Amino acid sequence: MTLMTAILCGILYWLAEANLPFVGLWTLQRPLVCGFLTGWILGDPVTGAVVGGTINLVYLGFISAGGSMPADMALAGVLGTAYAITGHLDANTALAIAVPLGLLGTIVWYLRMTIDSVFVHLGDRWVAEGKFNRLYLSNIILPQIFSAVICVIPCTLAAYFGANYIQSFIEMCAGKPLQIFQIIGGLMPALGIAITLQYIFKGEARIFLFLGFMIATVSGLTLIEQGILGLLAAILYIQVTGNMTPAAASAGGASSENYDPDYDPDDD
Repeated sequence: MTLMTAILCGILYWLAEANLPFVGLWTLQRPLVCGFLTGWILGDPVTGAVVGGTINLVYLGFISAGGSMPADMALAGVLGTAYAITGHLDANTALAIAVPLGLLGTIVWYLRMTIDSVFVHLGDRWVAEGKFNRLYLSNIILPQIFSAVICVIPCTLAAYFGANYIQSFIEMCAGKPLQIFQIIGGLMPALGIAITLQYIFKGEARIFLFLGFMIATVSGLTLIEQGILGLLAAILYIQVTGNMTPAAASAGGASSENYDPDYDPDDD
């Protein structure tokens, strides 16, 4: 891997974490997208998409709420794909390497959230002083500069030097020890499905999990058709439950109006 290629990987990682409008967390952060673009940078977009899609299986149930980040999908997608292509690894082996990298990437996220709070206080001070024309500095320019520093530099170094270490490691292992990584990588999608079930298999949503599984297995519909059918089922469910709630509320209200707290059945 050349230095320029490693820098492009670092810039891709920054864009995936930068929260720029219509970029970042909503698009590039997914390992499938990061993997494809990393493969395109390295001249093998097909392998990049395959490896990125395999890594993406682990994060099917991924959710980030309240500023928390359980794992860094973008870093796992970029470096996992880069190591797979430069080290000629299969998708399962790359997956076993990418997941720990995703856990290490949370350090970058929390460092960014911590330092960005300083820029918020800086913006508050400018507002108090009436310097509203400077808010773009605290809201956009300074946070993005800091984000670029902590994203581009570490990812570039990891991609540039890590690729050489991966190649040396593969040559040293000569195949057999890599079977351990392949087995671990093969089990990672099951972990992703388990995490997904943790969020889906709850309460009234359980029946829809089995219904969706049966439709996907028996109907022979395409993914788009299944998605449309699921959307219609969700709308129908919301309409039915929405119509039931006011009726139950009015029934409860009527019974409460006829209730006399001083009533004693022995007086009848």
